[in-house]
Amino acid sequence: MRIRYLLLIISCFLISCNNKQSDGEYHKYTNDLINETSPYLLQHAHNPVNWKAWNQETLDQAKAENKLIIISVGYSACHWCHVMEEESFENEAVAKLMNDNFISIKVDREERPDIDQIYMNAVQLMTGKGGWPLNCIALPDGRPIFGGTYFTREEWIKALTGLSDLYKKDPKKASEYADKLVAGIQKSQLITVNTDEADFKKSDIAAALKLWQEHFDYKEGGLLGDTKFPMPASLHFLLRYSIQNKDKSTQKYVQTTLTKMAGGGIYDAIGGGFSRYSVDAEWHIPHFEKMLYDNAQLVSLYSDAYLATKDELYKKTVFETLNFVERELMAANGAFYSSLDADSKNKAQKTEEGAYYVWKKEELKALLQSDYPLFQEYFNSNEKGLWENQNYVLFKNQSDKDFALKNKLTVAKLDSKIKNWKQILLTARNKRPRPHLDDKTVTSWNALMLKGYVSAYRAFKNPHYKVIALKNANFILDNQLQKDGSLNHSYKDGKSSIAGFSEDYATLAAAFIAVYEITLDEKWLTKAKQLTDYAMTHFCDKKTKMFYFTADTSTNLIARKMEIADNVIPGSNSLMAHNLFLLGHYYSNDTYIRTARQMLNNVKEAALQSPTEYYNWLNVMLNYTDDYFEVAISGKEAMDKISQLQSYYLPNILIAGATKESKLPILENRFVENETYIYVCVNKSCKMPETDVTRAVTKIKNSL
Repeated sequence: MRIRYLLLIISCFLISCNNKQSDGEYHKYTNDLINETSPYLLQHAHNPVNWKAWNQETLDQAKAENKLIIISVGYSACHWCHVMEEESFENEAVAKLMNDNFISIKVDREERPDIDQIYMNAVQLMTGKGGWPLNCIALPDGRPIFGGTYFTREEWIKALTGLSDLYKKDPKKASEYADKLVAGIQKSQLITVNTDEADFKKSDIAAALKLWQEHFDYKEGGLLGDTKFPMPASLHFLLRYSIQNKDKSTQKYVQTTLTKMAGGGIYDAIGGGFSRYSVDAEWHIPHFEKMLYDNAQLVSLYSDAYLATKDELYKKTVFETLNFVERELMAANGAFYSSLDADSKNKAQKTEEGAYYVWKKEELKALLQSDYPLFQEYFNSNEKGLWENQNYVLFKNQSDKDFALKNKLTVAKLDSKIKNWKQILLTARNKRPRPHLDDKTVTSWNALMLKGYVSAYRAFKNPHYKVIALKNANFILDNQLQKDGSLNHSYKDGKSSIAGFSEDYATLAAAFIAVYEITLDEKWLTKAKQLTDYAMTHFCDKKTKMFYFTADTSTNLIARKMEIADNVIPGSNSLMAHNLFLLGHYYSNDTYIRTARQMLNNVKEAALQSPTEYYNWLNVMLNYTDDYFEVAISGKEAMDKISQLQSYYLPNILIAGATKESKLPILENRFVENETYIYVCVNKSCKMPETDVTRAVTKIKNSL
């Protein structure tokens, strides 16, 4: 009896070891992903599929066993990734088919954008479209032969069965197709050197903008279509262009877009922050996932838009969004997390998209009581705001000033009521099951958020924003910057990992330049230069002067790609070109200046023909078509005068400053004891130095 008892204990122990538990829950299956840190990979760690991570050992196993590879790419907040998991990857019959015939690899696209980039390119070549989940079938050496996005269970089974049979019966045919596809991947976005003289004209940008304007939705903002994506950096360019070129129509369009987004359901009226996109043309019903990179860039955009317009809605939007970021997406060490899922549990404990954010009318009435009729009119918890299943997505469609006047309230009284409503509803909402948090830290996205805090500090002079910016900047220095000068891309559970990509170097250098401009601490400018120099050594193609996405030390990939076009985040090459332009001025570095000009010249024609896909290249082009000012302030009052200068929206300047003698080329020989001078220069030609900020600003504005 005692022996049986001991055997039972041992048996239970072995089962528990082979089926690892999390949060005290027993799992029938556990695969290799249990050893990963990515929240997305860990979500699949208990699928019956024998998922593996992308690494050399896995790739070697595929070759050794001569098995096709399934490369399934997604991210933690991806709704349809979860749907496909539930329908196919949690199904034992589907898992058996995958396990018997394939080596299955799960990839977090946010951790490994280099892998995603290659196989997304393959799927786009095969199908003409892309998206996530991304599912690609490849030969044992990684060359793709089939792919798509979301598959139903039946479609997935059919595809796997057919491909498995094809490879077993006719591997040569599969290999020949893979050769053609890889050739297409390697040729796509291939850049050639433009040897023509670099000649950038304002009229060319104006012509490109006319092509773009054909797609403007002047009524609702954004681009015409049944769905709306914010595209913050794109709007940032349009704001800059409209101000510099006195284009009132484009400026009005940008302001319409910003106002509609801030009032729409895409903006979380109760907790602050923006969702990824709306599934309608009026910004009303969001796809509820909240991404760090969207909110980071939108903070910068709304901060600058406030400087340009002094619209209080934009100020409130920035403040509430940063409150959301600090409450939901910031760690104690100053790092920012990646995203919040679109899905959460409803009252029936079933996973439902948007369950955390939507409201029933009865619940609103109970919480707000006598104030409900006014709230209902303000936030449209009526037929206008009704979504599905009797749920309401709150949005506003009139300004606070107009609403207050209509309802015989002062703006101050209305503002007090709104704050009270939001606090009541936020307290109630916090009792609901929360959306899943992807708590990994991505260097490039942190750099965007760092720059967002800098932008907010410049616009609103809130010292707290500067404190947070420096805390995050120092976190990145201490954890992501390696001793050899390289960057790591990801951070999770105290561990820095994955060699950085060009997007990490480009976004972080830009953020450090911005930090320098609000601190005058040359350490940050030096770090930006060092990051850029490292990227030029390890990422730059010496022939074209363009930057590869991966370093020359990267392995395991079937192609080395360049990120040329701009997406929701500007492409790493356009960001790098802008950084080189700025650093060339700061350091009087001709190599930087020539490289930036050549990069822009290489993509000039594509940018002018497809402005929506190359908007940040047009932003770089503005540096050459309009006057670009070096503003150097030297003297004991430099910090104060720079703070005054940054109260204006002046997108065509770079700022340098020092309270003492500086060896930075742009500041050399400009320090005068007991004086603070403002030097305004264009193309190495300087006007008489000023001591008054207003007069210096007038000189800049008069040139526009």
